[in-house]
Amino acid sequence: MELRSLQDLLVFELKDLYSAEQQILDVLPRMAEAASHPALRNAFEQHESVTREQVRRLERIFEELGESPKGHKCKGMEGLIREGRDLIAQEADAAVRDAGLIGAAQRIEHYEIAGYGTARTFAERLGMDEAARLLQQTLDEEGETDHRLTGLAEQIINPAAQRRL
Repeated sequence: MELRSLQDLLVFELKDLYSAEQQILDVLPRMAEAASHPALRNAFEQHESVTREQVRRLERIFEELGESPKGHKCKGMEGLIREGRDLIAQEADAAVRDAGLIGAAQRIEHYEIAGYGTARTFAERLGMDEAARLLQQTLDEEGETDHRLTGLAEQIINPAAQRRL
């Protein structure tokens, strides 16, 4: 793909996000299964349904642009997910693994927040108000997920992992 314009760059960013979301949908059930605390398992399960809606929003934007979401592999997300899978494979105390899962999930969320913020800004600059609105909606959800994970870590998971000393 040649990047000759800001719109080309927006499409490139959107394809990266679409690939990232597809990879996340593949790993979320594994993260939920690996989580020992019911609240963390529930957070991963709920985020799976939120992620499916985010994919639908991206598909709407691609449809409006007359572009296909296919044809790009998000290598950044691939690496983050590989790290998460490595963590799941480690021999670990359940609470310690849960703390690690939250860290892995938050790295994924922060990657998404950066990508959605960039794409939203490009869409705004290009006068694509509906696309910008949809991207902001997803950006807000990613921020909410990050805050929820922080709350779980600080209030429940990290104290339980700390008691393992």
